[in-house]
Amino acid sequence: MSLLLSWLNAVSSSAEGKSSVASGGGASIVGATPESPSSFSALRIQSSTASEILSSNASASEDTVSVLTHPSLPSLQSLIPPLNPSHLFSASFLRLCSLAAPSSGTGGTGSTVLAFSASSHLLYTANESFLSVYDLSDLRPIEFIPIPPGTGATKSISLSPDGPAVFTTHQDGSIRVWRRSSRSGLHRLQTSLPTPADQLRRLPLPKNYVTVRRHQKCLWIKHADAVSGIASGPIGLFYSVSWDKTLKVWSASSLRCLESIQAHEDAVNAVAVAADGTVYTGSADRMIRVWARLDGAETHDLVATLDRHRSSVNALALSSDGSVLYSGACDRSVLVWEREKSPSYMAVTGALRGHERAILCLACVGELVISGSGDRTVRIWRREGFRMGYSCLAVMEGHARGIKSLAAVRMPNSDEAGEPEVYTVCSGSLDGEVMVWRVRVSPVSS
Repeated sequence: MSLLLSWLNAVSSSAEGKSSVASGGGASIVGATPESPSSFSALRIQSSTASEILSSNASASEDTVSVLTHPSLPSLQSLIPPLNPSHLFSASFLRLCSLAAPSSGTGGTGSTVLAFSASSHLLYTANESFLSVYDLSDLRPIEFIPIPPGTGATKSISLSPDGPAVFTTHQDGSIRVWRRSSRSGLHRLQTSLPTPADQLRRLPLPKNYVTVRRHQKCLWIKHADAVSGIASGPIGLFYSVSWDKTLKVWSASSLRCLESIQAHEDAVNAVAVAADGTVYTGSADRMIRVWARLDGAETHDLVATLDRHRSSVNALALSSDGSVLYSGACDRSVLVWEREKSPSYMAVTGALRGHERAILCLACVGELVISGSGDRTVRIWRREGFRMGYSCLAVMEGHARGIKSLAAVRMPNSDEAGEPEVYTVCSGSLDGEVMVWRVRVSPVSS
């Protein structure tokens, strides 16, 4: 214990004005090397300031009990991470501004969802009333596009990887498609999914209807509840998930629904798609399920079910190469899954802990993992070399409500050798406020 405290006292974080610095070496990591298939190493990230730990022994004890009683962490062994400064990073962050969400004047705007377009250098935000577009270079508003009334809250937003389409999903079970003009650069509403033409051609046939509630049926191409997530795939497909427990597959070119899968036993809250087309869904039934087209098939099959969380899974994010999956849940943990060649497909390698309430959103950019929580904070994590664990580089505060959505992009002027990595991070809260942060990450000098 004394060795751990000595190591922690060697690390400090400083803050001045709106700018703050946190050292990656300031995270305490508790882990265990797996000795059986049912156990796995866990990473527990606490505050980077040793005095905070010393002044709150009771809180630390309660947190330890919480970790030890997590069903995914059957046993823990205290380990001191290797103090090799060549593998440590520090981060500084600055809150650039807050973007006020436009309102229709009929009441609150509700939560705001976010997306970046790296190719066009645009930031998209959407709430119940407006789809808003900003120039990422100077955060200048470009346009505010009204969303048709009656759709309810906007639940998620996604961009097509190879085209000008923007997809928003809504409480009323619809998906709206917006197109950016190649001439004016402005956006317009193209259609709502499923398209009227797609519905019309399926209406006459009884086989196209499914039972969604007692004595109630609807077309299988239509979501029967809020569409909670949407993600684009690599082969001209995009995927939507809903509280109606289904995963639907859509063609990006024809905008037709190609497939509907009864994916979970409870509401589906999140979806993520890897570059190879593998699809991950997270649900209130505590499960993460893996879907793929096997052996050239035209439909998706269940590949694996990942069962480690003890409560509703709210958020999923993938590393750039798709080999690492991050999942956030109401149990306050972010689990780290790595691809393996086995029937289970993915194996848990650790849990990132530190948030005091449910994890509501996740984002990955470069080597960073970003988490947003109901505790109103955003945490920046970074992996410290191969299988060395993760460090919490920064904890960003300022929101009045929980963090519902995250978007992050690495700035192009940070690619030069020896220069700090510079990121723009946007966080959207449940009250509709959007905060824009500038994050710099640098290796710690030895």
